Amino acid sequence: MRIGQGVDVHAFDVEGSATRIRLAGIDVPHTRALIAHSDGDVATHALMDALLGAAALGDIGQHFSDRDPQYADADSLVLLAKVMSMVFDAGFTVSNVDLTVIAEQPKLAKYTLAMREVLAQALDIQMNQVNVKATTTEKLGFVGREEGIAAMAVVMLQ
Repeated sequence: MRIGQGVDVHAFDVEGSATRIRLAGIDVPHTRALIAHSDGDVATHALMDALLGAAALGDIGQHFSDRDPQYADADSLVLLAKVMSMVFDAGFTVSNVDLTVIAEQPKLAKYTLAMREVLAQALDIQMNQVNVKATTTEKLGFVGREEGIAAMAVVMLQ
């Protein structure tokens, strides 16, 4: 058994810069875009780092540099598939995932089931092996001031 954890943070752009953001592979309505080289999916990025960490394969910055133009606007689910290939090649399977998105806005409760479904499919595991939840920081810090979104993930590999 191997345990990995991952964290990611992205800042918001100006109000009115978007109609949606991508979180855990799901498009969520929002009026501000996340500033990022790829699609800015903080949830999937945190998950990828947790998977890579558990398998001792480095981090997403090593594999998908934000300085590399081929990853500009990249779909994080495509990158997750590449990470899963690395994890499988290293001899591991995913036992479970616990993912937390930290944001004041948008409210995410009605999207977490769909996020679980998308991630379970992407990880080739059952939905009962994936948990997604959302929390706020009670208006504290950069998340509380609605300057950005953070995500944390923990995974167990076998």
